[in-house]
Amino acid sequence: MSTTYHVPVLFDAALEGLDLQPAGTYVDCTFGGGGHSRGILEALGPDGRLFGFDCDPDAEPNVPEDNRFTLIPENFRFAANFLRLHGVKQVDGILADLGVSSHQFDAAERGFSIRGDGALDMRMDPRLPEGADDLIQRMSEQELTQLFRQYGELSQAHRAARALRKAIDEEGAEGIASTGRLQTVLSPLAPPQKRNQYLAQAFQALRIAVNDELGALSDLLKSSLQLLKPDGRLVVISYHSLEDRMVKRFMRAGNMEGEIAKDFHGRSLAPFDKVTGKAIVADAEEMERNPRSRSARMRIAARNTLAA
Repeated sequence: MSTTYHVPVLFDAALEGLDLQPAGTYVDCTFGGGGHSRGILEALGPDGRLFGFDCDPDAEPNVPEDNRFTLIPENFRFAANFLRLHGVKQVDGILADLGVSSHQFDAAERGFSIRGDGALDMRMDPRLPEGADDLIQRMSEQELTQLFRQYGELSQAHRAARALRKAIDEEGAEGIASTGRLQTVLSPLAPPQKRNQYLAQAFQALRIAVNDELGALSDLLKSSLQLLKPDGRLVVISYHSLEDRMVKRFMRAGNMEGEIAKDFHGRSLAPFDKVTGKAIVADAEEMERNPRSRSARMRIAARNTLAA
């Protein structure tokens, strides 16, 4: 199993949050380099089971030789359907370490990072029909403005959208086909001293749109209501406020709005109990060792006895 593909974030805290039972059945929604999965397998007994999801074929060489583990090469948004195909209706815990793996960031040809130059692709699943270059080509200035504002939280998002459309109109379909060219177009718009942050936010916006990351997270969270056994754990590690806000609201109320339903007597019908009050963040030592952990926020909830 690869030790350099991806360094798992909040490793010990995530495993503790799952409250692993030796004979339990668990799901690692983002298998990647298998770091979290290996830790889960070490805690499981001979009757335990672990299912990993990852739609990136680059993750397949990291699969452990362990008959308790099954890799499902699909997006985790379809977890409930594929688990049913394996005869599993409910599980004891679900772990999702969201975002982009270290390997994906380091592979310039994948187009995820502002480091280096490569094709403007950004697809986590190469089977998706549209990469970031195709997305930019077909979107109007108004649509690009909304994309950068909503997913990248860029100030003056309209300026970025206008610059992209101008480059495409002047240079044709090949106007913005690489990460380097995208940076050349957007860099003049970045605030002084914040070029990298600005570009990272723009890249994030495109990546989220290409992979429908928020839609996939929403599907997973909703399916967890049926997938988790009573007292089963939901552990989610997010890396930006859009994800974290969704997770926080869902764990609070069991819906995307964060509104807690109540019964006739005014008692809460929220399907989860918080395991930790605030989001768990990496300590200074981990941040120094693994810079990716600096933006990580982990939330943990347990499916309560309202579960069917």
